[in-house]
Amino acid sequence: MPASIRHGFRARAHPARSVPCPHEPCHARAHQACIVRVNGRVLKKLHPARIAAWARITACCPECQVQPGIPCHDDGRARTDVHPRRIQEAKETLA
Repeated sequence: MPASIRHGFRARAHPARSVPCPHEPCHARAHQACIVRVNGRVLKKLHPARIAAWARITACCPECQVQPGIPCHDDGRARTDVHPRRIQEAKETLA
């Protein structure tokens, strides 16, 4: 199924589901919900690390002025997460 149609069917799902979850115990594949590996429970919300990974590849960061795909930084040190403004930018880019 083409990606444009697939995303249309998943319109209610968060756009960050299009990337695999980097959260250590989860590791859900793209287009699948995040889960708790211990008991197999499906989470209603995505892990914050997955949302950060989606924002990292989707949008430029207005805070530290980096391009998509490059991690955010604070005074030259790379961050493990992204700036909150980058997540906002990714949502605005999607709209």
